[in-house]
Amino acid sequence: MTEEELLLRQLFDEEKLTDKQKKIIIAAIETFSEKGYAASSTSEIAKKAGVAEGTIFRHYKTKKDLLVSIVAPLMTKFIAPLVVKDFNKVLDREFETVEEFLRATIENRRDLLVRMLPVVKIMFQEIPFQPELREQFLELVVKNIFNRVEKVIISYQEKGFLIEMPPESIARFAITNILGFLFSRYLLFPHLKWDDELEIERTIQFIMHGVGKRN
Repeated sequence: MTEEELLLRQLFDEEKLTDKQKKIIIAAIETFSEKGYAASSTSEIAKKAGVAEGTIFRHYKTKKDLLVSIVAPLMTKFIAPLVVKDFNKVLDREFETVEEFLRATIENRRDLLVRMLPVVKIMFQEIPFQPELREQFLELVVKNIFNRVEKVIISYQEKGFLIEMPPESIARFAITNILGFLFSRYLLFPHLKWDDELEIERTIQFIMHGVGKRN
């Protein structure tokens, strides 16, 4: 069973899908992931699915409807619960240092990203350009995690480990750097030679100290 077929079984009520719909969804996941939404055509998806292009439009009015039909249940049923529940494994632990917390966060997000790579690529390619998906992502994922991260930051500030700065700003800087590393590593430049452990350590040190040379 391919990753796409497994996702199909997990995300959709298969009894309500025809065989052609299943083929269309699997072909769309593969095509959107490989080429992006804008560069994909319904004719290409139809060819990969082994159906007539008109069959797609009998089930989905537009290419965007096809995209939303995949990403919306993916986010609601799978991504959001998994992201929040999986990250709770980190947030529910106590770490003596900020560096240990950051390292656990990066490794946790890296493992999730690798497991979900095909559909994560679709989500983050399209969320900036699809307002309804962006709002859904903010509501289901960001709001559920951001407040808890802020509380962790405040606890480290109270211990004197972090500077006095609004915790939401620190959270934003840290998350931006962590996602920047993960997206570069797995989405933008996966074929470069990476020393993962070294890059994780460099990301942590950048978050903690920046690049300004201290006298």
